[in-house]
Amino acid sequence: MKLSGYRIMWVIVMFDLPTKTQRDRKRYTEFRRRLLQDGFVRMQYSVYTRHCASRENAETHAKRVERFVPENGDVRSIMITDKQYARMQVYWGKRRKPPAPGPKQLELF
Repeated sequence: MKLSGYRIMWVIVMFDLPTKTQRDRKRYTEFRRRLLQDGFVRMQYSVYTRHCASRENAETHAKRVERFVPENGDVRSIMITDKQYARMQVYWGKRRKPPAPGPKQLELF
């Protein structure tokens, strides 16, 4: 079966959380830890991505993130197709680099 780049999805979570107090830093750390436990990987500082096999799977992970958002700060998530992700333009200085490829193996749950 050929996988469709329109069916495979990415969930991208972007956040700015306060870190002024020890309690804020603890909430920040807990949020990051939960993202990592749910299979997200760091794309860049405060931007995490997760590859999902379907829209339904992406929605499940987006809702899971919503449940552990801290009470303070700004958290945003977006779901995009694999085709859209592949069109991302990444620059390292003035040189253009291709976006990181998706996982080689599909997740089976």
